[in-house]
Amino acid sequence: MGKLRIIGGDFRRRQLPVLDSPGLRPTPDRVRETLFNWLGQQLYGKRVLDLFAGTGALGIEALSRGATQLTFVESDAQVARHITQNLETLGAHQGHVIVGDARTFLSQSAARYDIVFLDPPFHQGWVADCCSALETGGWLAEEAMIYVETERDLIPEVPTRWSLHRETQAGESTARLYQRHAP
Repeated sequence: MGKLRIIGGDFRRRQLPVLDSPGLRPTPDRVRETLFNWLGQQLYGKRVLDLFAGTGALGIEALSRGATQLTFVESDAQVARHITQNLETLGAHQGHVIVGDARTFLSQSAARYDIVFLDPPFHQGWVADCCSALETGGWLAEEAMIYVETERDLIPEVPTRWSLHRETQAGESTARLYQRHAP
């Protein structure tokens, strides 16, 4: 079992256990630190959606930094239970874990989120469909921020209302933060 280190906020320096599960690819500390530097103080009072949550690292970091509501969506029941256990350990009652496929989740009725983390398994071709579903399904607040992590060589197709705000590369992945704009 590995460890997840919380970088900033109320849970800073806390270490949480993470499962060693096939296909589980936690966002590296350096990339998380960069992302949350980009977001700055924008997390306070925000509703956040963590799709393909995996270890829950991005969502837990957002809760640590002041997000008021966080929905984690994870398809692997054992991994989802582990996120729930870590939330209980931290006393982070603003986090809610949904066991299910993120693509199916996005096809249901929407709640609006201020920030979305989209980090699907690599080489599955799911990024464009998920971005489209977020936009057309009513999931995004007017000025939402959308973090998309992909394999390094993929340039995702995103809705025309999204503009690239920041971008970085680390190892085999590229991390992009998009800003949604009013029509």
